[in-house]
Amino acid sequence: MNYYEKEYKRRLFLGHDGNALMMLIAINLVVFVLFKFIYVLYFFGFEQNIAKASYYADFTKNIALPSHFSEVARKPWTIITHMFYHEDVWHIISNMLWLWAFGYIMQDLTGNRKIIPVFIYGGIFGAIGFLLSVNFIPALKVSAGFALGASAGIMAIAIATTMIAPGYRIFPMLNGGIPLWVLTMIFLIIDLATIPGNNSGGHIAHLGGALGGFLFIYTLRRGYDGSEWMNNVYDWFNNLFNPAKPSKRRKVKQELFYKASTQPFTKTPNLTQQKIDEILDKINQKGYSHLTEEEKELLKRASQEDL
Repeated sequence: MNYYEKEYKRRLFLGHDGNALMMLIAINLVVFVLFKFIYVLYFFGFEQNIAKASYYADFTKNIALPSHFSEVARKPWTIITHMFYHEDVWHIISNMLWLWAFGYIMQDLTGNRKIIPVFIYGGIFGAIGFLLSVNFIPALKVSAGFALGASAGIMAIAIATTMIAPGYRIFPMLNGGIPLWVLTMIFLIIDLATIPGNNSGGHIAHLGGALGGFLFIYTLRRGYDGSEWMNNVYDWFNNLFNPAKPSKRRKVKQELFYKASTQPFTKTPNLTQQKIDEILDKINQKGYSHLTEEEKELLKRASQEDL
């Protein structure tokens, strides 16, 4: 197996450096396990109903996205935190499977620096869609609760990936494979069909995430990369704690030798009788004004040293 094949096979391995997809999945799983552990502590410390109410008041209300604009204004961080927070085991398992399915393809096609920004944009657009729907659609005001989970960000990744490579085929063993756009359409149709169900605001949030993914690729094709500023912020923050980061101190060599206005040394030619005779001959033939600066300097030195 050659070097390229080895790198391709381990590119999305869990421990591979710079694997944005696995880092994103790991963040979601770690957050889920952490808060489930905290919930277990509540369960051991209180009666079941009290434990649920206390945990909800202390954590869910402060991490999940509220349904009213006034509450979001008091807790603006929930616009970001809600997309990494899951309460149900099957919810996070299904989300991580979808994230892996679409994220693997996107990272394979675009590299490591697009997937997390697209996920975040999708979560933000999903939050906007959720808030607009539960506040301005009368049928949803009654069932308005809170939004949580990575579904909107995953939908953004699905749409972005499909726009990049709609003909990408998965499950090649099934009659040559299923085009990616077919899977994405099924994903969208399920969300549209289930809007009248119990989780109406959540399904509209998924469609908001889809819009976020669409706009990201749309603007990228027109020259604006929405992931660049996020990656720059991440690189800056990461370098704060990196002892091997490039130094911003002035480079003495470059400052003194490459950008200096004067030469770093002065060339001094040897002073010989033969050289002086040649200069005097030149003066006799052409005049003193035709001497170079170097020749004038040699003549001056000769007069001082009485050569």
